[in-house]
Amino acid sequence: MNRTDLLADHDRGGLLLISWLNISLLDRELLARKRGCLMKTGIVDLRSDTQTLPTQEMIQAMANAELGDDVCREDPTVRQLEELAASVVGKEAALFVPSGTMGNLIAMKVHTNPGEGIILERDSHIYYYEAGGLCAICGLTPSLIQGRYGVIDANDIEKVIRPTNIHFPPTTLLCYENTHNRAGGTVVSVEMSKKIYDTAKCHSLAVHLDGARIFNAAASQGVDPKALSAHADSVMFCLSKGLSAPVGSMLTGTETFIEQARHVRKMLGGGMRQAGVLAAAGIVAIIKMRHRLQEDHETAGLLAKQLSGMPGISIDLASVQTNIVNVSVDTDIVPLDVFSAKLRSLGVLVSARPPRAVRMVTHRHVTKDDVRKVVDAVYSVMSECN
Repeated sequence: MNRTDLLADHDRGGLLLISWLNISLLDRELLARKRGCLMKTGIVDLRSDTQTLPTQEMIQAMANAELGDDVCREDPTVRQLEELAASVVGKEAALFVPSGTMGNLIAMKVHTNPGEGIILERDSHIYYYEAGGLCAICGLTPSLIQGRYGVIDANDIEKVIRPTNIHFPPTTLLCYENTHNRAGGTVVSVEMSKKIYDTAKCHSLAVHLDGARIFNAAASQGVDPKALSAHADSVMFCLSKGLSAPVGSMLTGTETFIEQARHVRKMLGGGMRQAGVLAAAGIVAIIKMRHRLQEDHETAGLLAKQLSGMPGISIDLASVQTNIVNVSVDTDIVPLDVFSAKLRSLGVLVSARPPRAVRMVTHRHVTKDDVRKVVDAVYSVMSECN
């Protein structure tokens, strides 16, 4: 099948997966444009690092992946990915799951029983963005701690643990996040991770680390990811954010924990069959992509510094520790929805954070040259509206 035939076949809705994997990124961009996707040249997409496309090496690995039925544990590529994921964060075993949200949900389900209590930072992703699964599916009652830049003070943990009493749900699990999304990609240090873990263990709590961007945290601190993962019983990390894989996250822990997690994954509908076609990209992501994340941090730092101090714009530079920049907008000058829409018209996509902020996330498709376009666009909007 040549490229012309492939494009025509796509319009008929009959595109085969293997053909999709074998065509070039340029052809994929052409197909995406035909579907009206915002992938055309000139767009700077800062909405999330989930916007990253797989590399050509990933696409080739997907096309050549050895496959089997993963629900029966017969997919060799998935098994290879799980062994690699466990080793890179220093855990005994790992489980490939469709999303980070499912990984966190499975961890909570395994660590707890319905009617128990969970401790979370007030703006944590699990509490704020995961559709209430901790309550609806796990039956947990959350106790919230206000962190500083998203980081829990270990001394505050004891304050929210319920005493043993028939009126109270027993607290059995603590979850923390590294890096912290809503706080701006902020990092929990190895030392603070240990304090959180040790305090939790003094009260016999299980500890789960939402490490969606743990490799960003490790790069920022200049440490091995194992040093951060050591202070948690289970760790989830994403493949589809800055690591650029198209789909998937990894849940890691002891062999016993992962065996239980495999059962819960099936219960939630997360069992996949020839999943090696996705796992192959995850292997490349872990081996190749985590070592370049500091570039994204430098781009974010440059963006934050150049925007900071612009009239109507404010940024807490102390919060810009990895690849996320939270930008506060003077909504007396320009309403937030208008600000976002005007940036979009200038080719810059951002995520609104009502009532007064937008989030900008750098990744491998955002270059230092793109920073100038973003800065010029923001300046243009603020000048027009002032």
